[in-house]
Parts: sequence; structure tokens; C-alpha cells
Amino acid sequence: MWGIVPAAGRGSRIQPLAFSKELLPVGSRLEAGVERPCAVSEYLVERMIRGGADKICFVISPGKSDIMEYYGAGYGDASIAYVVQPQAAGLCDAIFRAAPLVGPDEPVLVGLPDTVWFPDSGLASLPDDRLSFLLFPVEFPEFFDAVVLDEGDRVTEIQVKSPQARSRWIWGAFKMPGRVLHELHALWREPGRGDEYIGTLVNEYLARGGEAAGVRAGTAYVDVGTLNGYRAAIGLLADAAGGESEIASGARVALGRPAGRAVEGLHDANRE
Repeated sequence: MWGIVPAAGRGSRIQPLAFSKELLPVGSRLEAGVERPCAVSEYLVERMIRGGADKICFVISPGKSDIMEYYGAGYGDASIAYVVQPQAAGLCDAIFRAAPLVGPDEPVLVGLPDTVWFPDSGLASLPDDRLSFLLFPVEFPEFFDAVVLDEGDRVTEIQVKSPQARSRWIWGAFKMPGRVLHELHALWREPGRGDEYIGTLVNEYLARGGEAAGVRAGTAYVDVGTLNGYRAAIGLLADAAGGESEIASGARVALGRPAGRAVEGLHDANRE
């Protein structure tokens, strides 16, 4: 299984940094009994591996060699590959840069590397045989990509940062078979499309008879691309490390109020 990590964004909301935003230290981890800082993107990579990924593809810009130096050829039990997005051209463009690596029968996970979310096993709840979104509840869905579901938890619409959002559930990661990735790529390449946002592309995919499922298994979601979000992530991780079994409500306050107001570019990460 592949995990695609779009990591070509400039991180303008949290600059100045002397390194790629995906390497921002957030929290810590134990390695051979020694505590060390943890790069924010490690949380996504670990969740992808826990969700079944054994191959990770970072999509980077030409100036982000520090990500290659940090991760090298592997992380844990997963092999790592890199492809280059020559210039910032939106999330869809970044994801599809990895499409030539993915076979039609291989499942694919996609997530954003400047986020921290729980439960860390959330990706394991997504099915292998269809496009599906891991959903998280937020207080201010207008700053995110809100996902509207029918009574059978099928996606009927993705509302991209809409002031009139009709759902408080947003997507934080998604999964699909390789064949669906290639179908979306072919749709994206049609004349007049070239969508920036995955939400608008999926809406067209649905309009043409495609199907997608929403899985409301997420409990807490923080975008670490802003200072407020960074502080919220530190608090969320501290709660988790403290062994609190119910972190969702406190994390949602942190996300929905101080952090949520500052995350207008959450799903536009590759334009930063």
C-alpha cells in the first residue's frame, strides 16, 4: 500500500523557518530510550504505516532536499520514495505527481503532513475497495473542506471552505484503490479542469457516477501550519501523552476556537 505525502508547500503561514515546514518539531518521541524532537510530518507517516502503508511517497519542491536528508530511504518498516512538483500548483497536482508509481490494484492513502490528528489508528477504518474519507468534527467547518453525507454515509458533496457549510465533518485524510486514483487523474487532465482542490474534483467525479464514502472515525484534528495551530497541537499531544482517554472535546475547543480561525488555507497547503 502506498501513502502519498504532499510536501511541496512553502509554509508561508508559519514562516520564517530555516527548514521545510514538514520538519517543524512538534512534541517528542522516544528512540532507543532517548527522547528526541518529532517532526510534524512523522505523525502522518506513522499513521499511514499503522493504516497498512509499506511505501511512502513524498511529493516535494526542488528546494526541499532537507526532507530527503531527514527521512532517507525508509522510515520504520516502510520504504520511502520522492517525486518533485516543479512549482506550487495545488493539492491535486501534487497528489497526481505520484500516480505513475501506483498500480491499479494497490490501495493509496493521502494525508496532509502539517496536521496532527487522533485516533492514530483512524486510517485502518477506511475500506480498500472505494474512495473514502476519514472525517473529523470541527466547530467552524467553513474554514475546511466540509463533507456532506447521505443516510448511508455516502459522500454527496464536498464544500470547499464554504461560508454556508452544511456539515460539521471535514476530511483529514482519504484512501482509494489505485484504479480510482488513475480515474481521478484522467478526469483532472481533461481540458478546462486542472482543479486545485481535491474537493471540486471529487464533486465532478460524483456527478459522473463515481462513489465515495465518509467514515466518521476522527475525534481531534489540528492544522499545525499556524502559530495558534502549533500551540493547539502541543496541547493535544500533551493530553494524549498524559493518558487521557477522552481527548476529543478539549482538542475540539483548541481547534475550533484559537486554531480554527487561522486555518483558512488548510486544504490549500501546496500553494503556500
